[in-house]
Amino acid sequence: MADRPGDQWDRRVANGLAFLRRRLAGDYEVDEFGFDPELTDAVFHPLLRLLYRDWFRTEVSGVEHVPVDGPALVVGNHSGTVALDALILSAALHDKHPARRYLRLLGADLVFRMPVVSEIARKTGGTVACNPDAERLLGGGDLVGVFPEGFKGIGKLYADRYKLQRFGRGGFVSAALRTGTPIVPVAIVGGEEIYPMLADIKPLARLLKLPYFPVTPTFPWLGPLGMVPLPSKWLIEFCPPIPTAHLTDSADDPLVVFNLADQVRETIQQTLHTLLERRPDPFGP
Repeated sequence: MADRPGDQWDRRVANGLAFLRRRLAGDYEVDEFGFDPELTDAVFHPLLRLLYRDWFRTEVSGVEHVPVDGPALVVGNHSGTVALDALILSAALHDKHPARRYLRLLGADLVFRMPVVSEIARKTGGTVACNPDAERLLGGGDLVGVFPEGFKGIGKLYADRYKLQRFGRGGFVSAALRTGTPIVPVAIVGGEEIYPMLADIKPLARLLKLPYFPVTPTFPWLGPLGMVPLPSKWLIEFCPPIPTAHLTDSADDPLVVFNLADQVRETIQQTLHTLLERRPDPFGP
């Protein structure tokens, strides 16, 4: 029988009440890192879905390069003044991947020192960007996401958009080598335009103990309204995986680590150029 008017809403209300009862009763599971899949699916991903699908009009390609099961290290470019790109990547990958896989993001220490933000990061599957945690996740068969540019990537000026910053010491490569995990480079276009950073007020950043204090066309001039991201057009492309199983004995070889990190960086940079040619207008349809 066809649903009567209102049946769909009745089910939604019933499901919502059941969800609240489970949460209040503590009838849900988290893993050793604090990841809460139910809360992620019910609350965080629907909010991010509105952003990546409707606001940023995101197009995702190359998902077939992400393994259906087993571990992989997903390495992306970082940008945008506020690290929305990591969250958008996580939600888009989960929605577009045939196995609906979760991306376990590695975040900077600062993220896990901030009240509320640290709790959200843990609940959505994040953990501190350190090799032991990365290796434990990869050893457990998870997809792990890392942005080696760190704050240098998200805090760069708009004039330097889509120019990859240095990849640090290549710790992510060592984690992949020790676990024999394939590395999947991913290029993200669109993040640079959401909060175009025109200047960095360094004295204020030092006073507030922040890596930078951004000045954008809307912030701090419009106050809280300046935190609304501009509706840029996003393109995300996953590149073919780079195997590492044959290099497990070279995890401590600086030359091997550097060359592999440079290969990943160059792959992402070239893919960014290709995507930018495909998207000539940052705010187009």
